Amino acid sequence: MKYFRYILVGMVFGITLYKAEAVSWFRIFEMFHFQSFHMFGIIFSAVGIGIIGMQIIKRFHWKNLEGQELDIRMKQPTYRRYIIGGTIFGLGWALAGVCPGPMFVLMGSGYTVFIVFLASAMLGTFVYGLLREKLPH
Repeated sequence: MKYFRYILVGMVFGITLYKAEAVSWFRIFEMFHFQSFHMFGIIFSAVGIGIIGMQIIKRFHWKNLEGQELDIRMKQPTYRRYIIGGTIFGLGWALAGVCPGPMFVLMGSGYTVFIVFLASAMLGTFVYGLLREKLPH
């Protein structure tokens, strides 16, 4: 029961993604063809909420469950890693029609073909772990 709250949040997140049609291949196809604002609206909303949330955490010095202040470290402003990583992520997303979060939602919805995509994502994560020291960070 220790992790029940995380499971509950994940379930609510998955249901929200499914109901908002954020896992719909058609909606993702529309986004990559600039035919609809639906997915961009969801992404921009998430980015905006994330920015506001991080500012609140920093300014009010929020603490974690153990009572320690959250340590948010600034990264070096190197753009190469973001361009390379974003390109790889975007190409994978465009080719598969799904990014990692919705992949689990679609498997839970009965689309078992996404097991292949999950296996590919896990393989990619494993390869990243092997090459991590040689990649720009």
